[in-house]
Amino acid sequence: MEDIWQKNRDGDEKELAKAEITLADCLACSGCVTSAESVLINQQSHHEVLKTLASLGQPSSSYDCAVVSLSPQSRASLAAKHGLSLLDISKRLNTVFLKLGFKVMLDVSVMRDVALVESSQEFLSTLATSDKSKLPFLISACPGWVCYAEKTHGELIVPHLSTTKSPQQLAGTFVKDHLAAKFGVTADRLYHVTVMPCYDKKLEASRHDFFDEVLNTHEVDCVLTTTEVQLILDERCSGSLADVEPTDVNPDLFSLTEDGGNVRSHSGGGAGGYLEFAVRETALDLFGQHVDRVELTTRRNADLQEFILRGRAAGSPEEEEREVKFAAVYGFRNIQNLVQKMKRKKCSYDFVEVMACPSACLNGGGQVKAEQQAEKALLASVRDAYNSAVMCSPKASLTLPRLYSEWLGGRDGEKSRAVLHTQFHIIEKNTSGLTIKW
Repeated sequence: MEDIWQKNRDGDEKELAKAEITLADCLACSGCVTSAESVLINQQSHHEVLKTLASLGQPSSSYDCAVVSLSPQSRASLAAKHGLSLLDISKRLNTVFLKLGFKVMLDVSVMRDVALVESSQEFLSTLATSDKSKLPFLISACPGWVCYAEKTHGELIVPHLSTTKSPQQLAGTFVKDHLAAKFGVTADRLYHVTVMPCYDKKLEASRHDFFDEVLNTHEVDCVLTTTEVQLILDERCSGSLADVEPTDVNPDLFSLTEDGGNVRSHSGGGAGGYLEFAVRETALDLFGQHVDRVELTTRRNADLQEFILRGRAAGSPEEEEREVKFAAVYGFRNIQNLVQKMKRKKCSYDFVEVMACPSACLNGGGQVKAEQQAEKALLASVRDAYNSAVMCSPKASLTLPRLYSEWLGGRDGEKSRAVLHTQFHIIEKNTSGLTIKW
């Protein structure tokens, strides 16, 4: 960036100091910080990661070992970029990460199992209260949406937000609380990096709510976008993984099929499958129904979809038929309409899966960009790669029961409630000359 000089009335010039914008200043408006084009975000870059990894174990280093957590959306983007299967890209990335100095790679899908189970139970508990003021139940792993909600519509929206942590932050809690002890290091000496499809995940990791005062550490120390991982591959592997030998992933930390021949994921698209899993759990819990396929109805556009679940309480055929309405709302155009309906108390939804990006996280701002390929064609190839995983319910997970028992001491224990959930805040607006409408 060029130096900027200011000339006063006397003709004297002085160089202006460079302003730094921190993540706390971000409104997640898809503007300056989230574009990552002109703003330096300290300690949230691939250069910082490489520097930290190179210094591991040295007297001057703040860390003794490192763990990387890979999101399924980033994995799909890189698989499409390199023309590899999800399992193959995972194994080759594992080789690269181990050579860089990471001790192990964690599949964020493992933690998404936890997020889906916790959020669906939270929704069912909300429904059971019969308190309509708590509806709609708003679920999202999108920090852009959460930041927007807190800073622009706090009193209206914050009481409706699910308190279940996002898969990224659940991974952070697991790594710092469980893996650190397993590796024989203190949490503050374990460097945790996540690979995410969105720049706003850097914002999420920097939230004070995700800094553990007791352990004196952030749950996630640094977030790399998919694009930044590709930059590392450009620098260290000439941009290609063709000559990188695959290394088997740790089956205890990776979501694999029983035969190990493919990766597992969750149906319901790149947003994470919250809506689909909630539909199935609600149908089973309220009506005793098994829903094999959740077919959403598209409304005004492809990023606004609905599903209506109807039935009578299990074992009570004499009761009136009940209706539970679900919606997927992606992109700020649809979000604005949702907010307006909530303001007018005309929102008929019970459960809403919200994402700031159109087409959700597969189309995140941090994903690998199109070069010769058109953007729509690239998104289609990323979606195909993502959907090539074996789609399974969290209830079929081989790792989930062990996570709850070994890490948390059970599903409904005090530790589960404490570490798997968070809180959100109503942030007062600051009025300045920049916000006054003239």
